[in-house]
Amino acid sequence: MFTNTHPQNTSKDATLAKKFTAVRERTVSMCKTLSDADATAQSMPDASPAKWHLAHTSWFFEEFIIAPELGESARFNPAYAYLFNSYYDAVGPRHLRNKRGLLTRPSLEEIYAYRNHVNTHMHALIQQGKVPLDILELGLAHEEQHQELFYTDILHLFAQNPLKPAFTEFPAQPDSSAATTPPLSWTQFEPATPQIGHSGDGFAFDCETPLHPALTPAFKLANRNVTNAEWIDFIEAGGYANSKYWLSDGFATKTQNEWHAPLYWEKKDNAWWTMTLGGFAPVELDAPVCHISFYEADAYACWAGARLPTEAEWEHAAKQTGATIPSSSPPLKPLAQTGDTLTGMFENVWEWTASAFLPYPGFQINDGAIGEYNGKFMSGQMVLRGGSCGTSPAHTRSTYRNFFHPDKRWQFSGLRLAKDIT
Repeated sequence: MFTNTHPQNTSKDATLAKKFTAVRERTVSMCKTLSDADATAQSMPDASPAKWHLAHTSWFFEEFIIAPELGESARFNPAYAYLFNSYYDAVGPRHLRNKRGLLTRPSLEEIYAYRNHVNTHMHALIQQGKVPLDILELGLAHEEQHQELFYTDILHLFAQNPLKPAFTEFPAQPDSSAATTPPLSWTQFEPATPQIGHSGDGFAFDCETPLHPALTPAFKLANRNVTNAEWIDFIEAGGYANSKYWLSDGFATKTQNEWHAPLYWEKKDNAWWTMTLGGFAPVELDAPVCHISFYEADAYACWAGARLPTEAEWEHAAKQTGATIPSSSPPLKPLAQTGDTLTGMFENVWEWTASAFLPYPGFQINDGAIGEYNGKFMSGQMVLRGGSCGTSPAHTRSTYRNFFHPDKRWQFSGLRLAKDIT
């Protein structure tokens, strides 16, 4: 349970103070090439402007740490409590999500001033030992979530521009013309009742707890993600047109939205191209397919004679095989996979599972507004596991439960196949 008391821990204070600086600086560095116009525009209701991400992640610390400790007079601007609240009903009313892109004021310069104001107060409170460490940890993890959302939202925004502008320049990759994707193979797992969820040692979101046993009958998991080349086979085989592979809601959604390929894919000179953070580029055939919905992932699995893994199977496999968590900065695009054993579980694409986002046995919602962080969203959403090319390495662990509605495609989302063993 989150509290508003500060357990004195000098070593942890110092560690979190250092992390606070690093996380806050990283968010600003990600936005350094954006103009005020770039940072203000909102391309769809699901996405938020960069300026809003910069402000909301500051609002979190001001709302849950600074104002409770120092009083309302410590706020940078009282109006920001309304402008930059996301979904916390217990805090009060808020600006409508689908109108965030209309906030031409405050300016980007003012938002940076807001961040500096919050940083100054936070550093002082941390130094004085007046910060509840559990809420500080949550705030840092929250900002890391928004860092990835920033990447996916700015990609969606730039994709709407006919100029197809690049957000960043990808470093040159080694010549891969002779490289080939490892053939699809399977790792087998015997029937088990593994402990699923977070142990409580270190930070985790509340929805990752409590640790509990979960039955996993015998299954096998693919050694890698489904690739773009394999997805093209699905397209060319009529996978998007054949209803027998699709859930009813999925086929209706696909038809209504006229999906014929992953989000951002376009045919150019009889070849597939896609929008990336590096601009418009040919689809890399050996890279994992990305920007697909749960509905598409499930349809592909059915077409391939397989299925999606449950989240318990996925976590059990990751823990059993010691899947490697990356330690370097994310590459911002899925990369071709190598290796014959389970690979790429944390650094390429979030992997859709067959599991709905529901509470674990014994889950309890935290008291107060903080309790709204995850629990209120446990309806109508599906779990994704692992991490992506946009996820901070410090934000990745085998118990992490990402979740989105089954029709969402603008995230770095892909799939890994599973099969029953009969």
